[in-house]
Amino acid sequence: MNMSLIDWGIVLGLLVILIWGAASTRRHAGSVAGFLAAERCGGRYLIAVADNMAQLGVISLVWYFEQNYQVGYTSIWWPLMEGPAMIIMALSGWVIYRFRQTRALTLAQFFEMRYSRKFRVFAGLVAYLAGIINFAIFPSVGARFFIALCGLPTAFTVVGFDVATYPLMMVLLLLVSLALLFLGGQIAVMVTDFLQGIVCNFAFIIVVVFLLCTFKWEQIAEVLLAAPAGQSMVDPFDLGQEKHFDFWYYVIGVIIMFYGCKSWQGTQGYNCSAKNAHEAKMAGILSPWRFRVLMLIVLVLPICVRTFLQHPDFAAQAAVVSQSLEALAAPSPGVKEALQNQLRTPLAMSVMLPAGLLGLACAAMLGAFISTHDTYLHSWGTILVQDVILPFRVKPLTPRQHIRMLRLSILAVAVFIFLVSLLFQHTQFIAMFCALTASVFVGGAGSVIIGGLYWDRGTTAAAWAAMATGMCAALAGIVIKQIQPAFFLTGQEMSFLAIVASVAVYVLVSLLGPRTAFNMDRLLHRGQYAIAGEATATWKDARTWWEKLGFSKDFTGGDRIVAYITLAWPLVWTVIFVVVTVYSLTVDVSATSWLAFWHGWTWFILACAILVTTWFTIGGYFDLRYLFRQLRTRAANPLDDGRVEHNE
Repeated sequence: MNMSLIDWGIVLGLLVILIWGAASTRRHAGSVAGFLAAERCGGRYLIAVADNMAQLGVISLVWYFEQNYQVGYTSIWWPLMEGPAMIIMALSGWVIYRFRQTRALTLAQFFEMRYSRKFRVFAGLVAYLAGIINFAIFPSVGARFFIALCGLPTAFTVVGFDVATYPLMMVLLLLVSLALLFLGGQIAVMVTDFLQGIVCNFAFIIVVVFLLCTFKWEQIAEVLLAAPAGQSMVDPFDLGQEKHFDFWYYVIGVIIMFYGCKSWQGTQGYNCSAKNAHEAKMAGILSPWRFRVLMLIVLVLPICVRTFLQHPDFAAQAAVVSQSLEALAAPSPGVKEALQNQLRTPLAMSVMLPAGLLGLACAAMLGAFISTHDTYLHSWGTILVQDVILPFRVKPLTPRQHIRMLRLSILAVAVFIFLVSLLFQHTQFIAMFCALTASVFVGGAGSVIIGGLYWDRGTTAAAWAAMATGMCAALAGIVIKQIQPAFFLTGQEMSFLAIVASVAVYVLVSLLGPRTAFNMDRLLHRGQYAIAGEATATWKDARTWWEKLGFSKDFTGGDRIVAYITLAWPLVWTVIFVVVTVYSLTVDVSATSWLAFWHGWTWFILACAILVTTWFTIGGYFDLRYLFRQLRTRAANPLDDGRVEHNE
């Protein structure tokens, strides 16, 4: 066992904090809107930190550990193409703003408001099935990660019986996530995810500082520069032989980011938890800081692990990790390779990190696991009830019956993912598996969401056709990759093809349909349909070009300062990206020059991470105070339960 008493004490301390945080929300979650959307009392920093933490997860960390062990610093360069798209999305409140205007509690509820009740049920069912398939490997990846990190034995003896550690670990992790969720629904999820987010941010900063001080840059440089031609770890223009995470992987990622904004429903509770549409927009402006600076751990850690395993100075210690990786039992070479990619980092961490720091890292990873699982359990469990079961009920449920049904549905999701994780073996990179399974819903949903929110000519028939097209294309990809893992297209590329087909079908069917315009003012609660206390800005209301660019009348002076600072980042890095890319295409830039650039970039981003973490912690604290103050005084509306009346 790798963990000392002080390490276990740190982990236990985090659990105590989370249970206390969830228990403090229990008395406020008696209404359906409270259980589903925290009574729409979420502030921008609270949502930004908690939502980002929910999206992080152990599986996401392992995903990035796999990717960045393979490609190193090159994974940073090409995503800088996202800069222009991020600026446009942030200023316009792309999808986020208009979705919050609808006041829908789930995405499929919006589908009923915009299209039809039958389409709501169909889309809700597709989202649910795609979600639980995607979610199904999360417990297995997390359990294996903690077993490797903590150095736990494969089995325990309890009163004379041998108990396998792997299924027991999954059960314990899922029970903790369920307990927090059942205590206070989305309110507990948001509060505990925020607490975990703050702990993780500070813990990751401490680990990064330790690693950069422990591994000399000369050692790191020697390992990175030893990568073969066409698979550079530092030169983004030398990726010709990289088969998985090449240039096109990142290009498609930019397209999916824009197209699929808020279509993936794993964190759908956060989409409707903001106190108003403007606050949701501000949370969207702040959220990208997670990728800009707070995710430094997913780059520095795998690079240091690669240095640890390949540099001769660490050969004796690295041999222990290499032997453990080779000793992994698996039914096939493909499954063994997948397990080795997943477990390489936690096994190395257990040797690299000293007592105390190992416990801090384990606590942060545990927080990442719980935050994703309680959020995803909440999302998929509530989607089944709200969008598949509820529309068929003639007699409305009482709030108590409704919440009981939601909890039973959430429990069913937990049982399902446990059983699938126990039996299913995937053979591809986690990034590719998640992209492909998510596209079962996102492939069609993106066009349906964007068309429904921004185009009054989009029709119900087009929504049906686009969703069916995206779903069938993605399912075909899953079957192909499971039967033939070496198929020439990656999961990312198959997801892109599903998106292209869906968009083409949505536009074509809408144009061929009736020439009637949908009442967008009623959908978005504008004009005569406006709701008191929820002012919403429109393009028509904009008096200046500055407002038309997104700085609407809702922006206060402080909001503008936050927006300027936040948007200056992608703007500056976009300029750097364009200039350096053009220069590199005309002049041969050496790998050592790229390495020097990345050295300075690493320390600069670390300094920014410290500042942003402090900034978000202070802002989140005030949002927490506002949340509990509002929950104590706000009267619950029993009719606010996700039903849409008079819409067949």
